[in-house]
Amino acid sequence: MSAPALSCRLLLATLAASCTPLQAAAPRIEAPPPLAALLQRYLHWETPRDAAERQAFLRRVTQEGEALLATEGYFEPRLDLTGDDLETLVLQVEPGRRSVIAATRIHIDGPLPESRRQELLDTWPLRPGQPFRQADWSAAKEALLQALLERDYPAARITHSLAEVDAEHAKVTLELTLHSGPPYRFGALQMDGLMRYPPELVARYNSEIAPGKPYAEAPLHALQTRLENSPYFNAVAVRIDQDAATPGPDGSLVAPVRIHLRERQPHQIGLGAGVSSNTGARVEVNYRSADLFRQAWQINSGIRLEQLKQSAYADIFLPPAQDRSQYAFGVLLERSDIQNLVLQTRSLGISRSRQQGSIDLGLNLGYIEERQTPEGAPSRRTRALTLNSSWTWQPFRGQIERREGYSSQVQLGGSLKAVSDQNFIRLYGKHQHSLILSRRNSLTLRAEGGIVLAPSRQGIPQNFLFRAGGTQSVRGYAYQRLGVEQGEAVLGGRYLATLSAELTHWLADSPWGIAAFVDAGNAGDDKAGFKLKTGYGLGARWKSPAGPLGVDIAYGDSWHLHFALALPF
Repeated sequence: MSAPALSCRLLLATLAASCTPLQAAAPRIEAPPPLAALLQRYLHWETPRDAAERQAFLRRVTQEGEALLATEGYFEPRLDLTGDDLETLVLQVEPGRRSVIAATRIHIDGPLPESRRQELLDTWPLRPGQPFRQADWSAAKEALLQALLERDYPAARITHSLAEVDAEHAKVTLELTLHSGPPYRFGALQMDGLMRYPPELVARYNSEIAPGKPYAEAPLHALQTRLENSPYFNAVAVRIDQDAATPGPDGSLVAPVRIHLRERQPHQIGLGAGVSSNTGARVEVNYRSADLFRQAWQINSGIRLEQLKQSAYADIFLPPAQDRSQYAFGVLLERSDIQNLVLQTRSLGISRSRQQGSIDLGLNLGYIEERQTPEGAPSRRTRALTLNSSWTWQPFRGQIERREGYSSQVQLGGSLKAVSDQNFIRLYGKHQHSLILSRRNSLTLRAEGGIVLAPSRQGIPQNFLFRAGGTQSVRGYAYQRLGVEQGEAVLGGRYLATLSAELTHWLADSPWGIAAFVDAGNAGDDKAGFKLKTGYGLGARWKSPAGPLGVDIAYGDSWHLHFALALPF
């Protein structure tokens, strides 16, 4: 087969295979199952109205069918169509021999080192004897070119590509030539679009791109992602400017890195309302700014009024340091009345956080003053200056829907009596694991545990003790119902343990699911008498545009409804 004819045929095959499948009725197709499915999916069927339309219909179906089969390596198929309408039509397909790859001739030209050239050639996936598929051929070419583009050679290109078909002997010879172009190095950062913020702010998010370093695509993407995820910009594009490249050392070209930015509106006021089975109805007003005092400081402040808890808070975040760590400080005023325990809390703190791969590292120094008023017992004041550290593993960030993954957190903290009312060390850990059992069934496992090492719980703020019960804890019990009973109130204890298993069945072609679960756990202050309380029940799940939502009915000490819903406006 000649090269022009082959090119036209493969082009037609590629176009046919990439068409959007049409959902019209189709006749019976007698062919090997994979080929029958391909033809059924992409061929367009219609009922001919007269003899002329029938002839045109037969020609079109034959041509399109041959083109589709060619994408799978069948270059001499035979297609016979019998019948008069869609109800009686039968397409009989004899695909013939499937062509295999006879030889591959891959050349990479350009000034790249021989070791790199051989490394690329060793990755070529198509070998003699394999069945020929147009999709595999296209993917292999794209992968080889991409391997050059993403490191050192952003000007690489394909200069020759040919699949030479010998239909008589069912063989295909592949020829591919690429030219690497010159190697590139990074030049200086050049930014446009900055009006409010200085260039130094952008440089804080860059830890890998430096003038003179060999070009790589990954650092450009990483810098763009970090800037897009920052509160300062809502549109970012990072690329090298090949047109402005200048000669560099060892025959390379040095190209400036252009960063196109569009700044985000820095001031935002938000209103919200919600309701949950834990703390009741809620309204909230929130003020955020990414340019406090025109220093690129972030502030997140607000007032939140819930039926069982009311709070006012303000947190200020400084721009990230060069090592991606971020410092923050904040203040919180809070009052709650839960399980007949009134807590009035004032706290302030300073923290340092840093993301290292999939691990978030946190360190916090905080001071807390707390007034505890249990119903039926005297009030008590506590204070503590604490140092706390945390490690959080989140391999899958963002929304996780019906996908395997896990998240874990470990906390370690404490205080000394010299700056607090009590010596204590607090250890806490939580792990959640999601497993896909089948296409429509998933299992979520959760374990949580904590211990406070101290002579007693007296003098330790409630924020550093443990209570259990409610949504995300032991369902079937009211929120924070499990703990140390004192008078008519429930207070926190030094020990915590909860376990949960939830099986979810998703309805076919629906965002709705049904969950069955069992929870076990408790919080207390007596190791010898510590016993897990059990709750179990059923729930409904909905994968809403805002994220997964659930409503549960559970039985523990009595029947309880568990849910949470928040609406910003």
